[in-house]
Amino acid sequence: GGWYCFNRENCDTRYDTMRRLMSSRDWPATRVGTGILSSQPEENPHWWNANMVFIPYCSSDVWSGASSKSEKNEYAFMGALIIQEVIKELVGKGLSTAKVLLLAGSSAGGTGVLLNVDRVAEQLEEMGYQGIQVRGLADSGWFLDNKQYRRTDCIDTITCAPTEAIRRGIRYWNGIVPERCKLQFKEGEEWNCFFGYKIYPTLRCPVFVVQWLFDEAQLTVDNVHITGQPVQEGQWLYIQNLGRELRNTLKDVTASFAPACLSHEIITRNHWTDIQVKGTSLPRALHCWDRSLHESNKNGKAPLKGCPIHLIDSCPWPHCNPSCPTIRDQFTGQEMNVIQFLMHMGFDVQKMAQQQGLEPSKLLGMLSSDN
Repeated sequence: GGWYCFNRENCDTRYDTMRRLMSSRDWPATRVGTGILSSQPEENPHWWNANMVFIPYCSSDVWSGASSKSEKNEYAFMGALIIQEVIKELVGKGLSTAKVLLLAGSSAGGTGVLLNVDRVAEQLEEMGYQGIQVRGLADSGWFLDNKQYRRTDCIDTITCAPTEAIRRGIRYWNGIVPERCKLQFKEGEEWNCFFGYKIYPTLRCPVFVVQWLFDEAQLTVDNVHITGQPVQEGQWLYIQNLGRELRNTLKDVTASFAPACLSHEIITRNHWTDIQVKGTSLPRALHCWDRSLHESNKNGKAPLKGCPIHLIDSCPWPHCNPSCPTIRDQFTGQEMNVIQFLMHMGFDVQKMAQQQGLEPSKLLGMLSSDN
């Protein structure tokens, strides 16, 4: 992950301020894997001993570009080609004998999974490795092309409405989208394929979608900025509505994990085992998904009993799930509990209790207890 840039000006700025996302020159020689990339069983119970390859992001094109440096463009955008080259190289390092290849990514990398998973499967088939099952895990890359809370002009990555930024980006990067998705939209409308709920129905490979219902990056592009000031009622309603819309787009996603938290990215965080939806943690849900795919290959039976893979919170506001990651006040750095956070957001306990038909004290009790 790491956003993207979509024109000369904001790519220049990105090059000056975030060079590690534009070039590998300053990358460290080694990194320690965390979360799903950890080799410690306590931190990564299901896949600690898998073969792992980490591909850092330096193409700034949501892993979709296929353009080399030219007279008119002094940047090269090769996200889609980088993935293909990595796969080619890995085949000679043991990937050829793998049973499963899981392509995983967070944020822009999560969207990159949706854009590339079928192409990787096709690439391996063409190379003669039909036996490898290719799957995707998209974390925090399922964005909505919704109406911004406040419309702003498209100046940089943060202020630009997502649809407009991607529309410009595809032209600038010579971005590739999967053929099956492209066919659903008319020419010039390929930007639709960068939005999870539009590309997902066209994918052949199984994909597990992990998405916070109140994703901080989504709120940022929608111009909802949660600062030290109480949130206005309009913003509060907008935030709740965002959670509802997101939940709706996931209802037909077979394998999903969507906690009602305000956060962004999870699979490489070391606390990724702590978050639960309906009593199931993310590593457990992924394990269930893994098993269900092995089982369904054998006999096409119904999902495994007691092993859920479609987990979406139904409570209506940010952090109504008590296992959400800790929130810190952006100004003081102090940790906040759920009630402090909601008050900080300008949450009106009395009014909300009325709306839910509860006594205020009962609502407070529900928010602060662990159920």
